[in-house]
Amino acid sequence: MKAIKYYYMPPPPIGLAGIEVERTEDLHRLQDALIAAVAPYAVKTGTPKAFVSDDGGRDIQTFLVGYVSDFATIAAGKKFNPHVTIGVGTETYVDAMIKEPFESFTFSPAGASVYQLGAFGTARKGLKVFALTPPSR
Repeated sequence: MKAIKYYYMPPPPIGLAGIEVERTEDLHRLQDALIAAVAPYAVKTGTPKAFVSDDGGRDIQTFLVGYVSDFATIAAGKKFNPHVTIGVGTETYVDAMIKEPFESFTFSPAGASVYQLGAFGTARKGLKVFALTPPSR
């Protein structure tokens, strides 16, 4: 995969920072397959209780519940934005970071995992680990 730039996902004053990854047909196919695999388990009536919380759900952002519930329609297909989240930061800090030059680089996953999400959509509780085997040459 090719990292192409930083991104910032508010809501201000704190939000998620990440690295955007170049869109490819392989990544689109993977996203489509994942959405199809989880479709039988998806619900439209999610609440903060579906997330890992340190504060009885009060630390789970309202926008996050809606984002997860509607992910297949608001962040898939033509709206697909492959990325790697790198942290949570203040709007001021991340704005300054994004203005810095970004040197593109390539990388490959060493594995894959499924997590239950927590505040800001961060991976909080590991549910399943998948070992990846490199393609034979």
